[in-house]
Amino acid sequence: MKKFAVSLLLFFLSFYSQAQSEIVSFSYIEKVLKNTSDTTFIINFWATWCGPCVKELPEFHKMNDSIGVKKIKIILVSLDFKNNVRKLNSFVIKNKIKEKVVLLDDPKYNTWIDKVDQNWGGAIPATLIINNATKYRNFSESSVTFEQLNQ
Repeated sequence: MKKFAVSLLLFFLSFYSQAQSEIVSFSYIEKVLKNTSDTTFIINFWATWCGPCVKELPEFHKMNDSIGVKKIKIILVSLDFKNNVRKLNSFVIKNKIKEKVVLLDDPKYNTWIDKVDQNWGGAIPATLIINNATKYRNFSESSVTFEQLNQ
């Protein structure tokens, strides 16, 4: 019984640690935007309080499950407030989000929105698909589907 309890505790601790969202500044996103590897990054800007954002999350799960050996990384960038990180982490656990989740703590939106895309008005959900090695860049200031992501 003791062995089972320890195993169960380790399972929950590993799951909980995966659900901890890293709090980042825009410099983290900037490094991804400037990455020159042959990896394609799918960067989604969203928030737990945004209905359309939450509704499209299964599309990213489906994409993540279909990646296989492709060099694709999905980053879900939460625009929730820093003081709501517990709520975000609970949301990640409850919704079994496997993708990398970071909480962007950089309230100077006017300084970084144009760096993501010059045509971005700041609305969410917003998704940037970028591969600097192939010079591929696609930005969408609306919900996306699995089919759009898979292109």
